[in-house]
Amino acid sequence: MNRALFGLLWAIAAVAALLLITLPISLQAQLIAGTAMLLAFIALRAVRPHGAWRLVALSLGTAIVIRYVYWRTTATIPPINQPANFIPGLLLYLAEMYNVFMLALSLFVVSRPLPGRPPPTMPAELPLIDVFVPSFNEDARLLATTLAAAKAMDYPADRMTVWLLDDGGTDQKCNSEQVEEALAAQHRRATLMKLCEDLGVRYLTRARNEHAKAGNLNNGLAHSTGELVAVFDADHAPARDFLTSTVGYFAEHERLFLVQTPHFFINPDPLERNLRTFERMPSENEMFYGIIQRGLDKWNASFFCGSAAVLRRKALEETEGFSGRSITEDCETALELHSRGWHSIYVDKPLIAGLQPATFASFIGQRTRWAQGMLQILMFSFPPLKRGLSLAQRLCYMSSTLFWFFPIPRLIFLVSPLFYLFFGAEIFIASGGEFVAYTLMYMAANLLIQNFLYGRYRWPWISELYELIQSIYLLPALISVAFNPTKPTFRVTAKNESLDRSHISALGGPFYILFAILLVGVAMTAWRVWSQPYDADLALIVGGWNLLNLLMVGCALGVVSERRNPQSSHRVAITRRCDFLYRGEVIPASIEDVSIGGARIKILADSVEHVERGEASSIRFEPRSAVGSDILPLAIRNVVKVDNGLVVGCRFMPADAAHYRLIADLLFANSAQWSAFQESRRTNIGIIRGTLWFVKLATIQSGRGLAYLFRHFGASGNNEFPDPERAREVKQ
Repeated sequence: MNRALFGLLWAIAAVAALLLITLPISLQAQLIAGTAMLLAFIALRAVRPHGAWRLVALSLGTAIVIRYVYWRTTATIPPINQPANFIPGLLLYLAEMYNVFMLALSLFVVSRPLPGRPPPTMPAELPLIDVFVPSFNEDARLLATTLAAAKAMDYPADRMTVWLLDDGGTDQKCNSEQVEEALAAQHRRATLMKLCEDLGVRYLTRARNEHAKAGNLNNGLAHSTGELVAVFDADHAPARDFLTSTVGYFAEHERLFLVQTPHFFINPDPLERNLRTFERMPSENEMFYGIIQRGLDKWNASFFCGSAAVLRRKALEETEGFSGRSITEDCETALELHSRGWHSIYVDKPLIAGLQPATFASFIGQRTRWAQGMLQILMFSFPPLKRGLSLAQRLCYMSSTLFWFFPIPRLIFLVSPLFYLFFGAEIFIASGGEFVAYTLMYMAANLLIQNFLYGRYRWPWISELYELIQSIYLLPALISVAFNPTKPTFRVTAKNESLDRSHISALGGPFYILFAILLVGVAMTAWRVWSQPYDADLALIVGGWNLLNLLMVGCALGVVSERRNPQSSHRVAITRRCDFLYRGEVIPASIEDVSIGGARIKILADSVEHVERGEASSIRFEPRSAVGSDILPLAIRNVVKVDNGLVVGCRFMPADAAHYRLIADLLFANSAQWSAFQESRRTNIGIIRGTLWFVKLATIQSGRGLAYLFRHFGASGNNEFPDPERAREVKQ
């Protein structure tokens, strides 16, 4: 009864709001009303409202957006009898309406996301679990640490079986007509079989590489019997508490098919690395895993993300395993099981640490696969009309799939101001006053809503930058799928890459061309203001839009200007007591940071006078689980004197399975360190400060990108670009 009354009140309020929104008023009244609503929104946002007041705040912003949509639809589209204005004007209008529609879906999904779930109670009789680590071409050392971390999870050994599902050593590859490929596959199979034997892990391959990752996982299902299946990508190593934080939910919910956890990455993506934002700004994926998945979880629509998840075998048997029709088998599998009445749960706690693409080309390759796969799902399954889904689930899957159309509006927004600046086309019929009263109010409301929903997880203008750097390459990929839905094939994303020199990405050319065109647009703005003073207000408004695009593309130049990064594995700061074993001495020390390949160890000044570079050594520390050893061999790479001691840079020299277990224990065992690192970056910088920060960043990166370009065409022919920031760090 109360819910029905509450719904009726909201319906009455919505009708009243629509009547007010369509009411014709003067520009002055529109400006006053819009300003008052924005101020009320800001006031509510300042006190961080929850419950119904949170919805009231969002409703105020939404009312401004809807008012803008009404005005935009009824008063600003060019006449149809002027095709030179109407066609680009209609495209711009449709791009804006797409953004408004996606904002509406986002508000539905995340307006009141679920809070963190309480930890589950483990059942008295623990279920049998198969842990799948699918692999294709990953390095044996990377696989060793992931498998060692999986084997070290806090779960009885007799109730858990870890499997390496190797698609790089199939019979098809080992018997290839290409001798080099066959020998490499045979060597890989022998190496990994020995590694699995040493680690106490089951090795499994198959006859042919069919249906990519989905086929590999289904082969694992066919050879195993566990009630539950945990899946980790080859570069996703779990913490010790992964299973204890997830398995208990299956005993509480009989129709639960999935418990998904976030993907946490210990290395920066190309934007974070080249712009140097990794340590202080929330990562791109945190908006999805920190807010959106929690919102989807509220509507029983959180979906499988391919890794860091536990699934119920009984549910998978209904769909004959993992779906493989699209190249995003994870979301497709979840969609099918949701439509059959199964449920999912999202646990908002980082329980794995993984690697993301280091180069811009690999980043684009990964996002191309995601975009094409989601479009395939939309075309093959069409979630809005999928039988068995609730209305809420339909809207959630619409949000997840339609999002990947962003390249179309993003590129339209990029070129639209040029139609006026270069050709004088009037694609947006409005005066300067109307632009202020409607468009600026809409933009301010949009920024406030986004900051209100995602402020701690995404800084201002960063979403637009990520979309821009992907759009140029994702648009052709989407068009390709639209014309041939079955054409895309699954490609493994390259990880653990190193960059031995600074250079412009091979995919960077279009951004430099765009930058030059937009720069000419700035000159055209100045010319129009000077030559047509009667239209100066319109020229300045369009010119400001073009200038914003120029800043965005200028920042993109910094993204495609790849900084030198010779280390293939990223170092993670930790604090761990150890003994440094050197020339027969046992020296108290501490581990300062660690990576898959090595560590930095600090020794106090009075412990030892001199450490020789190039010598063999080892460290001894207490692992968090039973490893079988506590000594890890090292090779000393460099020694740096500091005020109170020595800092020794070491490379791990693993010789057996116990050593890989120790490396995994150092780097991956403690999930609390991932949560602490995430929280350290989750600060709401605010719209004004965030905008000023972005303008500064874009200006600096424009200069850096142009410096890389000039160096590229320099007479010396040397492609090693100087990096002043790195030079300062080395000097210090």
